[in-house]
Amino acid sequence: MNFYRIWQHYFKLPIFLRLLSTVCILMFLFGLTIHLIEPKHFPSIFDGIWWAFVTGSTVGYGDYVPLSTTGKIIGILLILAGGGVVTFYMATISAGTIKFEQDLSKGKVAFKGKNHIIFIGWNERTKQLLDMIVKHHPEDQIVLIDHTLTKLPFQKYNIHYVRGDATEDEVLQKAKTQEAKYAIITADPAKKERQADQASILTTVALRGNNPNLYIITEILTKEQITNAKRAGADAVVRSNDFMSTLFYHEIFRDSSLKPFDILLQVLSNQQFTQVRLPKEMEGRSFLDCSDYYVAEEKLLIGIIREGELLLNPPFDTTLQIEDILIVLSRLK
Repeated sequence: MNFYRIWQHYFKLPIFLRLLSTVCILMFLFGLTIHLIEPKHFPSIFDGIWWAFVTGSTVGYGDYVPLSTTGKIIGILLILAGGGVVTFYMATISAGTIKFEQDLSKGKVAFKGKNHIIFIGWNERTKQLLDMIVKHHPEDQIVLIDHTLTKLPFQKYNIHYVRGDATEDEVLQKAKTQEAKYAIITADPAKKERQADQASILTTVALRGNNPNLYIITEILTKEQITNAKRAGADAVVRSNDFMSTLFYHEIFRDSSLKPFDILLQVLSNQQFTQVRLPKEMEGRSFLDCSDYYVAEEKLLIGIIREGELLLNPPFDTTLQIEDILIVLSRLK
């Protein structure tokens, strides 16, 4: 009964461990046998095992050679049995490595890390954001969830790809959502605006359900769905349509030779936005006083987040509260 249980556990092991244990047991038996048959030429069991591995792997150093007829027969059996097992073991490892790389590129492998950033959707915005993170924060691990890609070469992009629908728990668990620190949901460009927003909101609900502490940034295309995205659990909502419309407007009616797109690119190339809590000494002070406070640190205060609402460039006499989150623009380090 005990032998049967051992046999069951053996077949439950991964194929690599099964093959490796088989090779080790086989080489030990041949090494022990040759030591018992020719103790003078193989003075220790280890010498016999060394000979078995060298012979079975077809390396053949020749430092140990059986001299008796029985010993030579054992050597023939070792070449026939052990050599085939070792060769099969090496071939299985090679095939398993290739399959693992293929599965990794196809998004079939579960992520094993933690404190990572999750991207939902593969598009130009995701690629640009990935380039910025890799450039300025190469230590951060990134996991991409997307259902449209059939393959993403992991050698080209420094991310872990998980293929599937981000609203499904199985996919989110493969992406280790419960251990992530940020999630960025980008709108699906293949869908109509309202459908894309509905998909983003549903994804937000799924993410929030898997990790209540996850900081979720959701891209919304229509103004009417901003409230629903916040209700779904989004910590921050990005309205890309409003932002781009403003740039288009200033491009059409600009008076200077410098284009607003060029201004934006210059700002983003060497600056970064950060969210900081209001310093205690600034509680009850005006927005202007706080602006001067950060100017002394070579930083620019551009807005505040109050009760989930973003206030950019509020009136200078706005009184700051202890719950306010400040939006500060500073140079990239």
